[in-house]
Amino acid sequence: MSLPHAILTALLEKPSSGLELTRRFDRSIGYFWSATHQQIYRELGKLEAEGYIRTLASEQPARGQKKSYEVLPAGRAELARWSAASQDPKPLRDVLLLRLRAAAVVGTEGIEADLRRHLELHRRQLAEYEEIEERDFPPDKDSPQDRLRHLVLRAGIDLETFWTRWLTHALDEFAELPADQSR
Repeated sequence: MSLPHAILTALLEKPSSGLELTRRFDRSIGYFWSATHQQIYRELGKLEAEGYIRTLASEQPARGQKKSYEVLPAGRAELARWSAASQDPKPLRDVLLLRLRAAAVVGTEGIEADLRRHLELHRRQLAEYEEIEERDFPPDKDSPQDRLRHLVLRAGIDLETFWTRWLTHALDEFAELPADQSR
């Protein structure tokens, strides 16, 4: 996924200012595609220059007033083209897995504690996703749009479930290793 397409998606859901987009990224899209405030503003400028979005007319003077943006037909068409295109899955690149592989060669000092830390982080993220699911997706909320949004959230829940199970297994393996693994 690319940031311009994430922004187009968010703006089609609700026309917003750059600040509002940043906050929405922090609460939703940012769970699977993060962006800084500066990146969002830079992309808004590019999308506007490409004719994909426009600034909404303001009733008050523009100086010091936040700009809100909406998607133009060309932006909707670009997002539709992009979402319909085929893309291959990205290979997994995780520094923790690389560090674990390196520990097999140079010793495990510090790795077990970091595995525990990661487990706690993934447990917290899983709890947050489950809270969002309970709050935002009751059984009667089943429009096609809601079902697709829920599907994205379920991917997050399933990934966090995977990581908590895998990290628990990894820590069980560490418990069975000989005491001195430093080489």
